Amino acid sequence: MIDFIWLALGAFILLAYTLEAITGFGSIVIALSLGALLLPIEQLLPVLVPLNICMTGYMTLRYRKLIDRGLLFGMILPGMAAGTLIGYFLLPWLDANLAKQLFGVFVLLFASRELWRMRHSAVARPRPLWVNRLITLAAGVTHGLFASGGPLLVHALAGTNLDKSRFRATLISVWFSMNSLLTVAFLLDGRLLPALPQVLSYAPLLLVGVWLGERLHKRVDEKHFRIAIYLLLLTTGALLSFPR
Repeated sequence: MIDFIWLALGAFILLAYTLEAITGFGSIVIALSLGALLLPIEQLLPVLVPLNICMTGYMTLRYRKLIDRGLLFGMILPGMAAGTLIGYFLLPWLDANLAKQLFGVFVLLFASRELWRMRHSAVARPRPLWVNRLITLAAGVTHGLFASGGPLLVHALAGTNLDKSRFRATLISVWFSMNSLLTVAFLLDGRLLPALPQVLSYAPLLLVGVWLGERLHKRVDEKHFRIAIYLLLLTTGALLSFPR
């Protein structure tokens, strides 16, 4: 049973990192959503977060010329860093089952909103800068809690004029920065070293995920791919939010 759980997590990781290579976000949301059906969130994070910095570090270096540095350093990183630290220090105060349910509700709302937006072809409108800064701070808090700030950060960046390649490169650089911060925190609190065997065993899946994602990024209909992922997240979020 234990072997099946870790094999299933490997499949979730491959799916998740393929998606991130395509779109620039979503790896930990997907892997954590599916993995939380089998394992506690606090056991998954020290495995998934270091894996993420391996992939995003490579892609940040490769696509560094596409990063919007003004947006990254001017708006995103200050709010994300502050929020991530807040979320990290809040997590130990949350009951494990409550944390899983809160994460499930978060995923459920995110997937529902994205499916509604795609169904109605809603066009995001630019918001005042202070509103985007607040949303970015909230994204940081969810990142500190669940390493899953992507949904809110993408919402904060809606309406920007970045093409999909620059958008992806900028987001990937954010996850590299924030997950490096979390990995250092896991090292200091003693959670990283026990998780290293799992991190190393799953590392080859990153190569496969990046290879698949790079090709799918150019060839597949991203809209259809996202619909399938959001439906999967919708189901998973419901299972986490309303456990039997």
